Amino acid sequence: MDLSLFKQNHKTTFLAEMYEKLLKDEAEVLAMLSDPALKEMAEEDLKSIKEQKEGLEKQMNEILDSEKEEIEFPAEMILEVRAGAGGEEAALFAEELLMMYKKYAESIGWNVKIIEESKSPLGGYKEVSLQIKGKDSYKKLRYETGVHRIQRVPETEKMGRVHTSTVSVSILPIRKKTSIEIKPTDLHIEFSRSGGKGGQNVNKVESAVRIVHIPTNIDVRSTAERSQAANKERAMTILTAKLEVLKEEEEAKKWSSEKKSQIGTGDRSEKIRTYNILQDRITDHRIKQTWHNIEIIFAGKIQPILDALEEYEKTGIAGNDPDFVAD
Repeated sequence: MDLSLFKQNHKTTFLAEMYEKLLKDEAEVLAMLSDPALKEMAEEDLKSIKEQKEGLEKQMNEILDSEKEEIEFPAEMILEVRAGAGGEEAALFAEELLMMYKKYAESIGWNVKIIEESKSPLGGYKEVSLQIKGKDSYKKLRYETGVHRIQRVPETEKMGRVHTSTVSVSILPIRKKTSIEIKPTDLHIEFSRSGGKGGQNVNKVESAVRIVHIPTNIDVRSTAERSQAANKERAMTILTAKLEVLKEEEEAKKWSSEKKSQIGTGDRSEKIRTYNILQDRITDHRIKQTWHNIEIIFAGKIQPILDALEEYEKTGIAGNDPDFVAD
């Protein structure tokens, strides 16, 4: 077994050193086998050493596998909701989706915090970002990226016509290790006063931070923290996550014929789900499956949808909607 990989990782270094010592002990015991008087004792020792080696090897592999899981499915993410077509109706829908995810996350016991928001004058959000921390948060919500649309009759609609509005959702995993390098010269950083809650301090101190990544024109803001330094750090974390997602999207397009996921492209422009209020029906277009009781789902009860997406990813078996039309 090659111990170099285990010796490079600080979590397994000590175990690798123990394994090396066992190898030396094993070599010494093997030399004793040629002596008839020591053969029986040597065989017992070799059996014990083998069991210890197998235990250490299993332990080291479990640690590395756990780290791989943490890298692929980190315990922290940013969920962005942005109103699309549909004007004020889209902004209201954005708020409904944001609250749906927030209530779901809180029901799981995850830590949830709104880190940036831009409210619409007549209610709802033009855009809003939610920080979620908790085990399996990214793993459970990773398939929510894409365009969500709602079909309903607005309260202001006197003729009873059904309006369609859209909202885009982006799921950004926050990874502890990243290969993304950001040059300071590629950044334009602005500081301003935070608005909203927080007392007089937030309006007197320029704690809000806006960072523009010049090569990609990605614009990131953070206003939730009380200090400028904390907001800058948070904004850089989000920027790194966005650049990672952008890189992954580009690679997915390059190798589209070999993409790992069966659930669509993972692209933010892909239409993934329709919420039809009149029919009390939610349809996920990627897995051809429907659910009813939208009111309950908007209250955060989205686990059945998430479970169906995960099951489809594993099995590739289509959903339960015989009337499905991919429009």
